[in-house]
Amino acid sequence: MQAQENIIVGLDIGTTKICSVVGEVSRTAINIIGIGTHPSIGLRKGVVVDIESTVESIKKAIEEAELMAGCEISSVYAGIAGGHITGLNSRGIVAIKGQEIIKSDVERVIDAARAVAIPMDREVIHVLPQEFIVDDQTGIQNPVGMAGVRLETKIHIVTGAVTSAHNIVKCANRSGLDVCDIVLESLASGEAVLTNEERELGVGLLDLGGGTTDLAIFSGKNIKHTFILGLGGNNLTNDIAIGTRASLAEAEKIKIKFGTCVSRDISSEETIEVPGMGGRKTRKLPRKILGEILEPRVEEIFSLIKREIYRAGMENLIVSGMVLTGGSALLDGATEIAESIFELPTRLGKPRGISGLVDVVNNPMYATGVGLVLYGARNQTTKKFRIRDVNIFNRIMTRMKKWFKDVI
Repeated sequence: MQAQENIIVGLDIGTTKICSVVGEVSRTAINIIGIGTHPSIGLRKGVVVDIESTVESIKKAIEEAELMAGCEISSVYAGIAGGHITGLNSRGIVAIKGQEIIKSDVERVIDAARAVAIPMDREVIHVLPQEFIVDDQTGIQNPVGMAGVRLETKIHIVTGAVTSAHNIVKCANRSGLDVCDIVLESLASGEAVLTNEERELGVGLLDLGGGTTDLAIFSGKNIKHTFILGLGGNNLTNDIAIGTRASLAEAEKIKIKFGTCVSRDISSEETIEVPGMGGRKTRKLPRKILGEILEPRVEEIFSLIKREIYRAGMENLIVSGMVLTGGSALLDGATEIAESIFELPTRLGKPRGISGLVDVVNNPMYATGVGLVLYGARNQTTKKFRIRDVNIFNRIMTRMKKWFKDVI
């Protein structure tokens, strides 16, 4: 049995699959020692719609990972996505009390920046510092120990619907798991697939999932913008099912085996077999029809993402290009279409910076699971979310008590 303290587990609760990745943290590396996947039944567009089905899927994915890793899993870092997620940028400013900036000054300025009006039905998932400004000196990552009279910060706040966050925690709890933290899935994927050079120079990460397409823009090593589009691989499957008159299960198989986004590259002589529904005969169709079905939908998804990038004024930050990850990124021709729509160099993002079962997880569909392990290793925490504790009022009271203590 493995030592529990060194084990970190990422739980990717996706629309099409539940994936658990087990990592063992050593001084030199993070070894992936177990992985478990199971089809996801109780989610739609990244949001839990059936608690019981989701709990069963989580249990089976966790059991498979436990068997492979040879350890008992009791706590996880859970991913969150869905159309309810929104991100906003904010800034705060405080005066420095002493001769130099100390840790409590940094906490005060972050608290000042996050004091924005958030509706009661939403909850803060992440507060991500982008940069600190001491007097007029910009671009500071860690101001502790510096001299100054005024400290400013720019932060990115990620919020989500309280009910969606609660339901993820509830599903994990009912599966016998504690939740160490809830992590935005595109942030986790960035941990796994992006290089330090890309983060520094500026990069757009596009996580093409089953129910949603998640955008995260990084620049200067920090996250600048997040956006979630409620379209994904399931829409492609649905289009194939309608276009070829196949069942959704058969359409998914056809998409994985024969799917392509670039119809011009397919010979008109290539054919696919489509099983008939309701006892009808199997039909042969030209494979080219798949390209004609999928190409417009993939172009639509990328065009909507491009429109969001320009709306947010982030087009000049994506210097090094786009990185595609997630299961739907494996679709033949996806990177080619992304390059033509975004007019930027585009590559496929696979997990990196790990050892152990590298060959098993060397796939964009495992990027979020591996990223959750890497995030957990970097931000290890002793807190555990039980559903009764995930309460905005309690968090606000704790923060106020801490603030009064600092003032007094």
